[in-house]
Amino acid sequence: MTLFDRVLFGFLLLDTVLLALVELFYLPSWIGEVQFPITTAVAAVTTPLLVAACGRLAPRRSVAGAPLVLWFATIFVFGLFGPGGDVMLLGDDWRTLLLVFSGTLPSALMLGIVLGKQAAGR
Repeated sequence: MTLFDRVLFGFLLLDTVLLALVELFYLPSWIGEVQFPITTAVAAVTTPLLVAACGRLAPRRSVAGAPLVLWFATIFVFGLFGPGGDVMLLGDDWRTLLLVFSGTLPSALMLGIVLGKQAAGR
């Protein structure tokens, strides 16, 4: 990886953390009296794009999978040990499961696609 690629990789990882925080903090949003977890859709779109972008930087599994692992770690750490001791991730709330699955499942599928293309290119 060149220096530019390393800097871009760092910015992509910073973007991953910031997106995970926004998605987590706006998860319990409401429109009127209706629960509206729009951040789950944001997670389903942005996290696979970050995995694909990192996969184009270097043909290594650790580089391509870094946004997925970092996103999950950020959601886990800040969801269970949030600011001020708040617990953002509740085990009995359907929005929590929706956020975790909509962030990890499409990203894992994109990671498989990226790694498959890299393996086919050898």
